[in-house]
Amino acid sequence: MSSPITAARELFGDEVVTRAISRDVELPYGAGTAVLITLDNGHDHTKPNTFGPSGLLALGEAIDAATARDDIAAIAITGKPFIFAVGADLNGVPRIEDRDQALAIGRLGHDVFRKLGESDIPTFALVNGAAMGGGVELALHCRYRTVSTGVPAFALPEAFLGLVPGWGGTYLLPHLIGAEQALKLIIDNPLAQNRMIKGPKVREMGIADASFEPADFVEESLRWAAKVVKGDIEVRRPEVDRGDAWDRAVDTARFVLEGKLHGAAPAPVRALDLVAAAKNRTRDEGFAAEDEALADLIMSDELKAGLYAFDLNQKRAKRPAGAPDKSLARKVTKVGVVGAGLMAGQLALLFARRLNVPVVMTDLDAERLDKGVGYVHGEIDTLLAKGRVTPDKANRLKGLVTGSLTKEAFADADFVIEAVFEEMKIKQQVFAEVEAYVSAEAVLATNTSSLSVSEMAGGLKHPERVVGFHFFNPVAVLPLLEIIRGEQTDDAALATAFAVSKGLKKTSVLVKDAPAFVVNRLLTLFMGEVLAAVEEGTEPETADRAVAPLGLPMPPLLLLQLVGPAVALHVSETLHAAFPDRFAVSEQHRKLVEAGKTAIYGPDFTIDPEVKALFTGGDRPSEEAAILDRALRALAREIRLMLDEGVVAEAADIDLCLITGAGWPFHLGGITPYLDRTGIAEQVNGSRFHPNGPKAV
Repeated sequence: MSSPITAARELFGDEVVTRAISRDVELPYGAGTAVLITLDNGHDHTKPNTFGPSGLLALGEAIDAATARDDIAAIAITGKPFIFAVGADLNGVPRIEDRDQALAIGRLGHDVFRKLGESDIPTFALVNGAAMGGGVELALHCRYRTVSTGVPAFALPEAFLGLVPGWGGTYLLPHLIGAEQALKLIIDNPLAQNRMIKGPKVREMGIADASFEPADFVEESLRWAAKVVKGDIEVRRPEVDRGDAWDRAVDTARFVLEGKLHGAAPAPVRALDLVAAAKNRTRDEGFAAEDEALADLIMSDELKAGLYAFDLNQKRAKRPAGAPDKSLARKVTKVGVVGAGLMAGQLALLFARRLNVPVVMTDLDAERLDKGVGYVHGEIDTLLAKGRVTPDKANRLKGLVTGSLTKEAFADADFVIEAVFEEMKIKQQVFAEVEAYVSAEAVLATNTSSLSVSEMAGGLKHPERVVGFHFFNPVAVLPLLEIIRGEQTDDAALATAFAVSKGLKKTSVLVKDAPAFVVNRLLTLFMGEVLAAVEEGTEPETADRAVAPLGLPMPPLLLLQLVGPAVALHVSETLHAAFPDRFAVSEQHRKLVEAGKTAIYGPDFTIDPEVKALFTGGDRPSEEAAILDRALRALAREIRLMLDEGVVAEAADIDLCLITGAGWPFHLGGITPYLDRTGIAEQVNGSRFHPNGPKAV
């Protein structure tokens, strides 16, 4: 019988092996010879270094060869250009079916990395580029660390995927920088849409002992290492508080976790437990506990869900299903934005920042126009104050965004997007006015959230140029862009829309011209079931709590407040007109809008008493579990209908839309796999959405 590691290597048969290339370098100042190990998988930066079983074994052999020598003064490890290492090779993980194999992979990572942490020879991690997961943990095992100021991404994203930092992260990091700061990287950042930090922050947090500029980073790092070896530099680190401060940090994190996830995701809780226990554990005990946690989570449904969601974002999002050949896209050198409200301002700023082209805004009067352009310039000043743009860049951006009271300013625009009031006649009039000035090749885009793109284009001379370009609020934060093909939209306009979306760094999904498209259709249905329960007599707080087990970013009534009750009502009415048997319009919702209420929750995060007074209804209250069940069953039915109608190409596109446009939790792995796992899809539709398991591409 083969060993667990041998069996694991077979599962990772397609592993792109990261080689550990060793060479001797003479340290300056007469400090002696160092072995410099460079991690390199033989590809450019588009395929980062990762660690599968073969890569780990190769690194272990290189470290053993270096430590066996008696003529070296230091061991240093760095990465290929732009990349240090981005963690474990996850491609083979879904194939692991034996817990012993999962446990063996956890132990192998520890066995290899701790060779650096427990060597008598000084070891140095020279973090020259992106470092994530196991790459960060590799650096933590070294005795000393330097970081390039140009490092764009440094993170422990495991909890985001359904894992824990299982190769030393939950033990070494809190003992290095304290539990409070460690938990920011281990839990807070992964759950904040996988936020990452940059090189200067790595140094500021005390993870790295020194930082140097990218141009001569390795050379300067080795000069610094030589001084450390000679004793000319003494590395001093602040004492970590292993008393009450550690416990307070854990308690705070646990409170926040419960508020966010309500127990819906085991990985972050497991990671927190490991950090909590690390306070009093030995290194061996801490690492052994990580091995067990890693093995448990590798075998969990949560990880399979997280990897599916990860693949959606990393693979399917980069190759949108149904997008025309990019060679058909027209060049965009100027953008027009019709409107100067908040959404229009967000769009103008995004286009200017990402495309670096002139953007002209229009509106009906000078006051509104000046306010809109002023908003954009104010946001640029905010970016400058935060150090996100240089003074020169800020001035250039301000120069790119201008205003005009006439649509003649669009004459040389290649792409014009409207962001005006959500009413068909107004939007049709706007496009007719714009068409009078722009060239026949200019693309006209609508940011409508629910109206028919085909109807909007119907009266134009060139309806083939009109495309739906639906952003999600806040524009700068949510990645999704629903691109809607009208009945007459041609391939050139559609290809241009996808090219622009890529330039904006958005995740694009091609959607059929159907009422409310994907996200708003499903969210409106979901929210409608909650509102229906309230109308039947359920307390609004009870109805709002009903979906907490999913771990959504916010409860339904708070989402209603964020979207805006009036906007949400308009979408409800649109969907009710299209599908009256499935979409109702809540009378309580209508009363809310008629009363002019824009906020449902008060500043103390309780429902406004005046709003609650409007939420009076029947005498048939429901239990929380029943509300969640009815909402999920409604989603299962609607998604099946949407797929049958061809609203998107596959179920994976609906999953991608909800993850990137509605914050559907990563740990659930997409709505359709979740409905499969819970049995709801089969109960409602008679079959699973993914009979053979979900695949992103």
